[in-house]
Amino acid sequence: MKKIINTVLIVAGFATTTLALNSCQDALDITQAGQLTENDNVLFTSVENLNNVLLGSVYGNMDPVEEIYFSGVFTDELMISEIGSGGQDWEIYRHFLNPSSSWVNGGGMSTLSTPGLWLKHYNIINNVNRLLDGATRIKPSSAAEQKQYNEILAQARAARAYSYVQLEAFFSTDMKNPNALGVMLVKDVPSVDVKLPRAKNQDVYDFINADLDFARTTLTTYGTDRYRINKGFVNALTARFNLYRGNVALAKQYAQDVISNAGLTLTQGQPNTGTNTYTGAVSGAYSATANTQTSQWNIAFYGGTTAATGNGLLGSFNPYRNLWADKERGEIIFALNRLPLGAGSNVGTLFNTNGSIVTGSPMWLWGKNLVNLFFVNGDVRKYAYVDPTSYPYLANNYYVIDKYPGKVSTNSRNDLKLFRLSEMKFILAECAVAENNLSTAQALIQEVRTARRIDGTATTPTYTSAQSAYADILKERRIDLALEGHRYLDLKRLATLAGVTMDRSDDDDYIPVENLPNNSYKYTLPIPLSEVSANPNIQQNPGY
Repeated sequence: MKKIINTVLIVAGFATTTLALNSCQDALDITQAGQLTENDNVLFTSVENLNNVLLGSVYGNMDPVEEIYFSGVFTDELMISEIGSGGQDWEIYRHFLNPSSSWVNGGGMSTLSTPGLWLKHYNIINNVNRLLDGATRIKPSSAAEQKQYNEILAQARAARAYSYVQLEAFFSTDMKNPNALGVMLVKDVPSVDVKLPRAKNQDVYDFINADLDFARTTLTTYGTDRYRINKGFVNALTARFNLYRGNVALAKQYAQDVISNAGLTLTQGQPNTGTNTYTGAVSGAYSATANTQTSQWNIAFYGGTTAATGNGLLGSFNPYRNLWADKERGEIIFALNRLPLGAGSNVGTLFNTNGSIVTGSPMWLWGKNLVNLFFVNGDVRKYAYVDPTSYPYLANNYYVIDKYPGKVSTNSRNDLKLFRLSEMKFILAECAVAENNLSTAQALIQEVRTARRIDGTATTPTYTSAQSAYADILKERRIDLALEGHRYLDLKRLATLAGVTMDRSDDDDYIPVENLPNNSYKYTLPIPLSEVSANPNIQQNPGY
């Protein structure tokens, strides 16, 4: 019988790095008791224990902060703050990237200690494999337990598919080429002496599809719980995965299924005035032409108790603002819950040291050219993305990031939104362009822009070519999915087709700004040095 890994060792390629699983990360609003131990015979004894392992060791590690922060810093979403920055991560901002970089090799960011993209997702994959292996020892005692058992397996396999999609997107040079190198394919609990090579994309895709098909067959409803993997998660992931790999028909099919059947609508920017029902504050005047609103309006929109406390903690009259302050579900298909006092990362602290206000020592600000796209009169994102304490300093480009305003008692701590309905609209629009249906693509983008209006009418240019359509879709994705971990991959996928490039402003850095050229090898991450050093069968990506 092969020797099974009982410590949390991923494969022999990770022999120098052992991970202790953090079972208290609160991916769900529940006490997560699942902690993988050396004695799996004790752990895998009941369906209840199996569920605890799912919550603590699978959901508890699905934290996309590396994707969010790396994509923001490396591309054109952020500007260096002249007040709060201490030089952290400037090398990544200036595109110094190599196999020893913490983003892929482990050690984390300057603001958070993280395992790195590669190891994080193989950690999740290994935990799922151990769960599936342990599940074979459990015999459900009733029909209800059997149903729960099956759903646990389905959720775990969907989470494994998500990790493989993320790994492929960041580490495969070309997801549209089935014969290009993908990532290591770890199908079960590996022995300690295994040293796996990279598989071809198609082999990884077949494994992803098997997991998604199983999950879709088992999780037959969309449900109402945005914190549980259900059919909405599975189909949204399937749509994204097939968009990345260039399967237009399937991307379109599953994005449309989510839009038609998830029971969600795009979260609206209206109303633009109203009463803050949490405090009773009257909204005051709203002016579409003014750079600043009245103090009363700010109190009611941002959910503070004074004009200077626009942190969303008390709720807003505006549904779009409440989505980001975690007061309403809105259009969220799936999110990882972050409890106010629980473990897990505070995503807002990636950008603001002590809170999303001008005195909160912001390390990063919104990039100037991105601000120019959304900080326009009539767009709700002008207000939802930027803290009102920024207004006296706008002449200095001091736009404080407020997309993650925090929860009650916890500044900068918010749910992590993995899938939203607007992304499904963007996927459909991109598919329509691929099918040469430019008018359909335009109408879909218009839907999103109209939903985001707080005042006036949204205008979408007429698409005269596939290139102009891709450029407009890429621009709207840049705005609506800002700081959600998409921009790096979007530039990798679409910039050449759209005829655009990375778009930093000269104001964003202290030295002359350089934008990474399209098709640079740095649009694919290097295989970590720790993996290459320990695994002679692994192949490094070109350029590194």
